[in-house]
Amino acid sequence: MINAKWKTQTRGLPFGIYHFTFGIMTYSEAIAFWHGRIDYERRQPQPGDLKLDRMRALLRLLGDPHHRLRCVHVAGTKGKGSTSAILASVLQAAGYRTGLFTSPHLSDISERVQVNGVPIVPEEIAARMTEVARAVQQLEADGDPSRSPTFFEIITALGFLHFDCRRVDLAVLEVGLGGRFDSTNVCQPLLSIITNISFDHMAILGGTLAEIAFQKAGIIKLRVPVVSMVEDAEVVGVISKIAGEYAAPLRLICRDFKWSRGIGQPFHPPPFRVSTDRKDWGELPLALHGEHQGANAAGVIAAIELLREVGMEIPDRAVQEGLAKVVWPARMELISRRPVVVLDCAHNVASARALVQTLGSSFPIAGEKHLVFASSNDKQIPEMLEILAPEFDHFHLTRYQSNPRSADPENIKNLIKRLDKSSVLVYTSPGEAWASAWSQVGPEDGIVVAGSVFLAGELRPTLLRDCGS
Repeated sequence: MINAKWKTQTRGLPFGIYHFTFGIMTYSEAIAFWHGRIDYERRQPQPGDLKLDRMRALLRLLGDPHHRLRCVHVAGTKGKGSTSAILASVLQAAGYRTGLFTSPHLSDISERVQVNGVPIVPEEIAARMTEVARAVQQLEADGDPSRSPTFFEIITALGFLHFDCRRVDLAVLEVGLGGRFDSTNVCQPLLSIITNISFDHMAILGGTLAEIAFQKAGIIKLRVPVVSMVEDAEVVGVISKIAGEYAAPLRLICRDFKWSRGIGQPFHPPPFRVSTDRKDWGELPLALHGEHQGANAAGVIAAIELLREVGMEIPDRAVQEGLAKVVWPARMELISRRPVVVLDCAHNVASARALVQTLGSSFPIAGEKHLVFASSNDKQIPEMLEILAPEFDHFHLTRYQSNPRSADPENIKNLIKRLDKSSVLVYTSPGEAWASAWSQVGPEDGIVVAGSVFLAGELRPTLLRDCGS
């Protein structure tokens, strides 16, 4: 096999770009090429940075693989990843070859592109990235940096290409940021799902819920059905208006489908009940912790009913099996019971509230509570801490290492001390913060790791090792 040859070209461009010369990339070359792109997960984009022209041009050079995919498109502030995972689990249980595209990843980029729950392997990444690199080289031939695809556009194109090559029956695509100008929004889905909407990424999406909803509802397509788990009246109004403009049938939670959560035992997710305007589903299992997951699962069931109407065979048995077996790491993930250790990606006000509610209902901690915390500097950190701080006795603050957006833990420490908390320590690395908390807990105590998906991704392997999971 002939390996790729590379050269770094920076003249006239604002960042290093690898240019493909010939042959097949190795995995390390593929990763180097990918990480050489502008990455809006590592720095805040400006409103004008987000557009779909580059994405469409890139896919055109790849033969428009997204046009050959049947897909479901999922947007929202909170719950879109969980909803995507639940739907993919049900479809897989029904016997469909199912693609799942999510972001960001926890520990490895392969997690972003999965088929039937199996992440893309290094050899496949190298092969697909070789094709993407050829197309990128054509786009950049004239030296115009505005035509250079970004980090997220590259992985989105690779995902579409992989799902097409693997001939998936249906791909579940999670929006990366917003919706209207997200790179995934070039797809033509069988249906769209909009989960809960709350405040996040306000610098890009807008400072009001109505403005944020407008961006999320940008995934609505002409005459394509929409399922939404949004309950806020103002947001429902925005989504309903846009759905009406596109003649897109809209199914709303609390109107067209309803759910309730049963009483569960500690450390065991309770069952939930769903009824829709088509059927009473009765009591159903769900493997994910958190009250909010009932709404996500109810939305999936409403979506399943719509997929049945377009000819997909998804038996009730598959729905129950998919709900019972879904795995979505670092989302209210119970790592240990004695002491209690919970890993979560809570990174905004809504998810902080959900975390506190779930701690009270599902993870009883009789002793002292420790919080290992790091967050991105563009998040509502003071508002999050007002919710989280009263629930904990000790705070272990740090900054994650994988992304420069991590907020200064000394500033977070000052915010917590203003909330009358005295046991607040700062550590250089997430590993040191975790080691401190882990060394202090007894069997009746508990540790929660939260604040960012980047923190969760860095610490999860260590938690699994130390807790013997």
